Amino acid sequence: MPLGSGGTSSPLAWQTHDLEEMLLASRRLGVPMIIGSAGDTGANSRVDLFVGIIQELAKKHGLAKFRIGYFYSESTSLSRPQDRRRRHDHGLERPRRPRPGDSRRDRAGRRHGGGPPLHQAPRRRRRRHHRPGASSDCAIFAAPAIRAGFPEALAYFYGKVLECSSFCAEPYAGKESVLGEITMEDVKVAALLEEQRCTVASVAGHAMYERPNPFYEYFLGGHIDMSTCRYEQYDERTTRITGPSYLPATELRAKLEGSGKVGERFIGIVGVRDPYTIQNIDTVIDWARRQTAERFGPTGYELHYAVYGRNAILGDLEPLKAHPGHEVCVVVQGIAPTREMAEEVCMTGTRQMFYARFPR
Repeated sequence: MPLGSGGTSSPLAWQTHDLEEMLLASRRLGVPMIIGSAGDTGANSRVDLFVGIIQELAKKHGLAKFRIGYFYSESTSLSRPQDRRRRHDHGLERPRRPRPGDSRRDRAGRRHGGGPPLHQAPRRRRRRHHRPGASSDCAIFAAPAIRAGFPEALAYFYGKVLECSSFCAEPYAGKESVLGEITMEDVKVAALLEEQRCTVASVAGHAMYERPNPFYEYFLGGHIDMSTCRYEQYDERTTRITGPSYLPATELRAKLEGSGKVGERFIGIVGVRDPYTIQNIDTVIDWARRQTAERFGPTGYELHYAVYGRNAILGDLEPLKAHPGHEVCVVVQGIAPTREMAEEVCMTGTRQMFYARFPR
């Protein structure tokens, strides 16, 4: 009985309620319960917190003793900046997106990686509840299927389509329940809420979201190719999927995540309706940047501009970036070590857009 984070943050009270329902149901049915990333971060402290909640719930309901298996994803060595620099210099750690300098990497505190071998955990000492620090969303559903001998391609697709519960159904109804079924030939997913249906469009759309390439789902050990998937309306509430393929990786690569304080942030918003200013918006932003640098110098802060109405979402991939709308919204972010400086950087970078000089 897997329980996933669903990709969205939930208050601890909601998570405790979900844990309670899942725990009682799993003990009543006599089946294992698998929890994905503990809390929103998967840090060791979150694993300990969830184990404590399970123990308290078991005591509250007078449950018979059962085994809990849990493992951590946090790495003490990867939390030290000097170790991260060494791993990076030797090619053992690579950023997903190139960033200038090492300052942000070095400021990150605790680090953890996802993708634990969940399919092996239930075999160890007959543990009935399994709690990793951080896990791929689809792994908690794929793991029992792989352990039972189903094809990896279908198992991982099965995990992908179930990991956000009713997000794969329509109309939208938040975190309602869906039912997944896997065989050696296909995957079926059905909506359980009476008002919802799993349609070809809703299931295919969900399978493709949250990734740069809509056809690939990556995880530790390989990825699935969904470009060959076939979606069929099996019945009014159920969609049948066949055809994903599994491609093993040539090397094992786990995503490492960490966080550290960069500084304080202030945000300014500018609305622009003048067509000539919109046509020259990059020149306007460059002017504001130069004026800010004249006051604060070239370093020691960050100043970011996002132009909504032109290409703020896709950036250089935007096919219509030469054709902005008739009005745009510019979001200005100033980031600096102190609140006062962040506010001044943001206000300067915002105000100077109104004073920009550019040829007519």
